[in-house]
Amino acid sequence: MRVTEKDVDYVADLAHLELSEQERKDMVRDLNSILDYVDRLNELDTSNVPPMAQVSDRYGLEQVVPGSDKPAHATREDTPEGLRPSLPHDVALGNAPDSDGTFFRVPKVIER
Repeated sequence: MRVTEKDVDYVADLAHLELSEQERKDMVRDLNSILDYVDRLNELDTSNVPPMAQVSDRYGLEQVVPGSDKPAHATREDTPEGLRPSLPHDVALGNAPDSDGTFFRVPKVIER
C-alpha cells in the first residue's frame, strides 16, 4: 500500500492542517518511508521470539541499580486512598472568565 498526495490532503483536511506543496510532498515521502520500514520488519521471522508484556524489565524506582542503563519507572498504587482530593467544583469555576455554573465556557476555536 502506498500513501498518495490525495491521502495526505484528506488527512490534513481532517486535522485542519494547511500544508504547502513541498510539505505535502515531504509527508508523502516520509509516510511511505515509514510503511516501507514496517514492511521490512514484517519480513523478520519472530516465531522463536517470546511475546513481551513489558518493553522494560524495570517496574519501579525501588529496583534502580546505580550505573544501570535500564530505565526505571515511578509507580504508585492506583487506589482512591492514594489519590489526593480534587479541587472543589465551585472553586475551579470561581476563577473562570465565563461559565454556566456547571461547565467552563470557552470561545469556539475551530470554524468550518
